[in-house]
Amino acid sequence: MTDSAPRRARVRAPELTGKGGWLNTGDQQYTLADLRGRIVVLDFWTFCCINCLHVLDELRELEEKHRDTLVVIGVHSPKFAHEAEHQAVVDAVERYDVAHPVLDDPELATWKQYAVRAWPTLVVIDPEGYVVAQHAGEGHVHAIERLVTELEAEHEAKGTLRRGDGPYVAPEPEPTALRFPGKALLLPSGTFLVSDTTRHQLVELAEDAETVVRRIGSGTRGFADGGPREASFSEPQGLTLLDDGSVVVADTVNHALRRLDPATGEVTTLAGTGKQWWQGSATSGPAREVDLSSPWDVAVFGGKVWIAMAGVHQLWTYDPAGRTVAVAAGTTNEGLVDGPAAEAWFAQPSGLAATADRLWLADSETSALRWVGLDGQVHTAVGTGLFDFGHRDGAADQALLQHPLGVTALPDGSVAVADTYNHALRRYDPATGEVTTLATDLREPSDAVLVGEDIVVVESARHRLTRLRLPEEAVRVESVAHRTQRAATEVVPGALRLDVIFQVPAGQKLDDSYGPSTRLLVSATPPELLLKGEGADTDLSRDLELNPDVTEGVLHVSAMAASCDDDPANAYPACHVHQQDWGVPVRLTESGADRLPLVLAGMDEPSVPGQL
Repeated sequence: MTDSAPRRARVRAPELTGKGGWLNTGDQQYTLADLRGRIVVLDFWTFCCINCLHVLDELRELEEKHRDTLVVIGVHSPKFAHEAEHQAVVDAVERYDVAHPVLDDPELATWKQYAVRAWPTLVVIDPEGYVVAQHAGEGHVHAIERLVTELEAEHEAKGTLRRGDGPYVAPEPEPTALRFPGKALLLPSGTFLVSDTTRHQLVELAEDAETVVRRIGSGTRGFADGGPREASFSEPQGLTLLDDGSVVVADTVNHALRRLDPATGEVTTLAGTGKQWWQGSATSGPAREVDLSSPWDVAVFGGKVWIAMAGVHQLWTYDPAGRTVAVAAGTTNEGLVDGPAAEAWFAQPSGLAATADRLWLADSETSALRWVGLDGQVHTAVGTGLFDFGHRDGAADQALLQHPLGVTALPDGSVAVADTYNHALRRYDPATGEVTTLATDLREPSDAVLVGEDIVVVESARHRLTRLRLPEEAVRVESVAHRTQRAATEVVPGALRLDVIFQVPAGQKLDDSYGPSTRLLVSATPPELLLKGEGADTDLSRDLELNPDVTEGVLHVSAMAASCDDDPANAYPACHVHQQDWGVPVRLTESGADRLPLVLAGMDEPSVPGQL
């Protein structure tokens, strides 16, 4: 459902409440009344979500440009149980360099008040305290920037705009050798190379895994090649060793692969342009000319460097011989679907480990351990979908993980899993089909490296590498199962109207120069939930039919809209892609709603805050 939005709806903004309180404010608590006179952008996010991390990066320039009129407030709304822990939110705010106030809302109170349905969602509040726009997903900052400029002029003229410093207070830095390290690699010399993610560096540690040998990178967020002091990274993560002794680095927020020469410390760029991949971008070609999207880990498998492309839920490959990149598996749809590589769905693949015949991967958002065979078929060893997680050992089809970020191949053919949000190291044995727990009381482990009979774990939230002896027996852990705290949407069985709301931003028009300007893809888990309405089409509204024999499930909705600046005088107008994937838990009940509105951009006036 598209609309040119000739007028701006104004609805009173609900109060901001969250049991966890405020971060980045110097312990000051805030209400909306305290922010009156400022333009406020609420960023509903959760730190597991790669799209949320993309939006944090999109917002940086907007915040700087309008720093005396605009206040961005992150409303942290957890998906996983671990994300509801206050200290975990404190860690995430530092880890991802969030330079604005954050409200910790572990019970999703503010999320519910604003009728939010997706991570991330941006809500714009004008200086008089009214909601004037809502956007779900990525790619909306250009439209918000224009709206902010309009609101500045409008409220300056009315005398309702208040300029000045915002409420952000930076926390004191901690003097640790590493700061939220991501991945580690054992170098042929016996030393460890670690991606010191939050400090935008690579750090070489001695064989004791503690003593710093050298640092590579300026330590300032940037994208520059050069020697160990001149080169710069932006939140680097994965590392893998090539046959020539060089190291490939997944430079995550630069959307690039970098090459490190360990002998000289020289850093060069192998792949990526520094720009994020969007729908419609090239999916193969010369490596330096193709956009990537948040590469999180890398591993050599079958003669190529495989890339866990977390930002688009795919696996790509880099060919060192031809210096090309290409999609290897995944459709960009987020979920858990096995089968041929081109048809498989992933959900933020974040850890890779190769053996002779399998590429293992930690598929974080489905809390799954999966693998790709030499024949290109994708399989799931552990995990069931986007909303089921926990800590349960036993048979793999019943076992549960919680947002794993790392996987390590062990000599006996089994694999160790850095079960990040369970603070544990788990083990899956393909021979028995059993999952066990090797170690607990770790803190957000994100990777592990095998060293003889020891395993060295990257304890990301303890800012260190921890050496463990691989145990002969597993640790006994009480089983815990979770489902997301997010409430299911009650809908009627039978006919359900799905409306994706997209209002073209002011000064833009729909862009159909490369085909239809909108796209809607719908599926369900379990598939039997949908009797009618599955598949792709160009209309953003669709009539679905839900199976009355299926009482609950998840509707997977993916929407995209393309727009361009509407300026006849400009022969080359800027064009933009707005996109979002929703996983909507639904419960079928006769008293449920017969319409499901999902806001991509704009406002659905029957369901905006204050009218719920």
